[in-house]
Amino acid sequence: MEVGFRVSAVDDTLVARILAVAALEEPTRRRLYDHVVRQAAPVTRDEAATAVGVPRATAAFHLDRLNDEGLLDVVYERRSGRSGPGAGRPSKLYRRSDRHVAVSLPEHRYDLAGRLLATAIEDAEATGESPRAALDRLARKLGNELGAAARDTTSGASRPDAVMGVLEQQGFEPRADANAIVLGNCPFHSLAQQHTDLVCEMNLCLLDGLLTGLDATQLQAHLKPEPGHCCVRLEPAPEPGS
Repeated sequence: MEVGFRVSAVDDTLVARILAVAALEEPTRRRLYDHVVRQAAPVTRDEAATAVGVPRATAAFHLDRLNDEGLLDVVYERRSGRSGPGAGRPSKLYRRSDRHVAVSLPEHRYDLAGRLLATAIEDAEATGESPRAALDRLARKLGNELGAAARDTTSGASRPDAVMGVLEQQGFEPRADANAIVLGNCPFHSLAQQHTDLVCEMNLCLLDGLLTGLDATQLQAHLKPEPGHCCVRLEPAPEPGS
């Protein structure tokens, strides 16, 4: 079974998710959002403005802002039911987007862990491989895919900078420690607290695959749990022949 990241046109970085949630702080915008998501069918600007009691221009501004943040989708329909010449222009309608927005500080990636665990169980049932072995294999593969994708987009960066950049994007909060990299946050913290061996080994395989995908041969991933840090530490690889 293939494991990969779904490519999305919406920016799903932590900053983008924080901005999306922050967009709902404005009271009128939040009321418009609440109205739209409660409806069974997409809503026009006029319908939303009437429901919330604001001018149409105000509703249009806030609805478009919610669309810009990926919280609402825009669709176009002819409400008259007619088509062809003389049917008029389609109306611009709004509905809740399929995007799920979650923000946690420090950042957690339980969606990633859940996807790996579920796929490992499905693979194990289909092939007879042990769930643990399937999980480690899939985690390493996913890390490799992440690293390869980042290598394509950071071709001008040094390997250490590229490694730090990807770790930051994935919520590990990397920090340089002499020639090593320590990880200030575990994106799977709660799971690792309850299922330490399983999750830490998965994490090790994920980061090992990430280094391989980035071609960061100067570093190796090691399990070295420390209080207040991720269980994995990236340390200099031994010199060839040593």
